[in-house]
Amino acid sequence: MSVADPARVSCPAPPAAGDAVLLGHGSGGRLSAELLREVVLPAFGSAEAVAEDGAVLAVGGAELVLSTDAFVVDPLFFPGGDIGTLAVHGTVNDLAMMGAAPAALALAFVIEEGFPIEDLRRICAAAGAAAAAADVRVVTGDTKVVGRGAADGLFVTTTGIGQRRPGVTVSAAAARPGDAVLLSGPIGAHGITVLGARAALGFESEIASDTRPLHRLVAAMLDAAGPALHAMRDPTRGGLASALNEIAGASRVGIEIDEGAVPVVPSVAAACDLLGLDPLHVASEGCLVALAAAETAEPLVAAMRSTGEGQGAVRLGRVVAEHPGRVVMRTLTGGRRIVDMLVGEQLPRIC
Repeated sequence: MSVADPARVSCPAPPAAGDAVLLGHGSGGRLSAELLREVVLPAFGSAEAVAEDGAVLAVGGAELVLSTDAFVVDPLFFPGGDIGTLAVHGTVNDLAMMGAAPAALALAFVIEEGFPIEDLRRICAAAGAAAAAADVRVVTGDTKVVGRGAADGLFVTTTGIGQRRPGVTVSAAAARPGDAVLLSGPIGAHGITVLGARAALGFESEIASDTRPLHRLVAAMLDAAGPALHAMRDPTRGGLASALNEIAGASRVGIEIDEGAVPVVPSVAAACDLLGLDPLHVASEGCLVALAAAETAEPLVAAMRSTGEGQGAVRLGRVVAEHPGRVVMRTLTGGRRIVDMLVGEQLPRIC
């Protein structure tokens, strides 16, 4: 047996972020933001654009919102949902975060050769049921089939269009010092559910995805606060931490939240502790964070709690003029820590 010369043995280094696309570029965190800012947006002449959940288009005196999203979740079926349900809810919610009621959806499949027809039938039925429950129609779409190994089973892309309520100006860039920071319910259930299903972790306490449409919750919030509702985000990839950092950066304000006010159900908190995950970075698919004028906070929370989707609504913190672009948490021990965007990939392919 020959022994290699130690001087000639080396471990291959992972590609630098600038050399190749990494899983972390799809995390919704810092690498995702860099990819958009440095590669994608400049190609379309919008390098300085605010990253919103949808585009607002003025058409015939009305404001329409257009949003598109791709879904690559693994596994395709998980407790509380599947890729079809998730695709419908995700696009409905992106429209809602811009203050729009969904009007129609387009849905496209990329299917790997050999994918079971019965699984495809289940996913189509689930997407159709989710759309019907959200009072939105799937009106067009596309289907492509690729060879074995060219895709991982099934990928779904949805595009949605909706009409924005007159007078609504919600934007990630519209938060103002003094605003209250509100959260509609517990965080982290979806990401932990998908991770548990993928790795067959077998949590003793059943954890299910929180995926659901939020447009009815948003309608109740707009009824209660009107133009005093300044910004909204659903904390999907990258979790609550990334959503708050996106708003702080776009609005050039600081955000301060209280650790004791962040709702995490015990089973999700226990799973995060076990796996060494920060719940602030774990994805949710059925809650939203909102920033609104402080004087509307109490009636707005009451309006949120009056809906099924917002029963767990809480006041989480406030917007400040200090430390613009940064999110700070007041800890249970009285200290303060910076809440940064997710760096790298914590939970790949959770949506």
